[in-house]
Amino acid sequence: MEKQFDAGDLARQLEQAWQTRQPLAPFTETGAIGSVEEAYAVQSEWETIRLAAGDRILGRKVGLTSQAMQKQFGVTEPDFGRLLESRYYPAQDGRARIPIAPFLQARIEGEIAFRISEPLAGPGVTAEQVLGATRGLALAAEIIDSRLEDWRIKLIDTVADNGSFGGFTHGPWDEAVSGRDLPDLRLVIKRNGAPIEEGLGSAVLGHPANSVAWLVNKLSEFGVGVGAGDIVLSGSLVASIPVSAGNEFSLELAGQPTLTVGFESTTTGRGGGLRKPSERG
Repeated sequence: MEKQFDAGDLARQLEQAWQTRQPLAPFTETGAIGSVEEAYAVQSEWETIRLAAGDRILGRKVGLTSQAMQKQFGVTEPDFGRLLESRYYPAQDGRARIPIAPFLQARIEGEIAFRISEPLAGPGVTAEQVLGATRGLALAAEIIDSRLEDWRIKLIDTVADNGSFGGFTHGPWDEAVSGRDLPDLRLVIKRNGAPIEEGLGSAVLGHPANSVAWLVNKLSEFGVGVGAGDIVLSGSLVASIPVSAGNEFSLELAGQPTLTVGFESTTTGRGGGLRKPSERG
């Protein structure tokens, strides 16, 4: 007998996995979700649960922005998720200290963060319009995580699971960076001092601003847009890297201060603390 789709119930299961760090069987294996549209409905229901718990949405993240990842998932466009304030880890003097305890199976990615200064609503938004509405770019690290067993996921799974969002941090906002230079900027990630991954901004849909434009236009299908003050993570320039307690990663992007991210074996706190928008960055 075919399972009845229940977005609210699946969102509650994800919330429980988020809290207990006990993973779920992939939805594509259980048959609980039958389409990407249903998966986004689950993501939306989970947002409602998080907001009721006192969390806040700081912006959006875009995933599946490289051709290799789209081929792996058998899709022709990216996906998106919400950036939750409870998993924002502010960097101090170029260093972010992140407890490993809240995560199930964390991996780190290097990205470009956009701070949007005016509302953007699609359809038809272009990369040029995105750059015109951007007040500051920053080097960012996203921690991706999965509430589903062993990263055994397909597109429907990751969409429902808030785009496999785990947490994030970023360096200082730079209003002088030219958006046109982004495709040629090279990111190098070192783990415990040894280079492990590198990539160019062009890995993100040819230009990170293309990724943000895609997001804005995709959100128009849900009747929403990107708001002033929102942060958007445009997608990873490199392959994701598994992390464990004691790892220290250095992210180096041409023209930007190094961002150092250390993962600590500590149980103090589940996030970076709830902060007012005026206190961010």
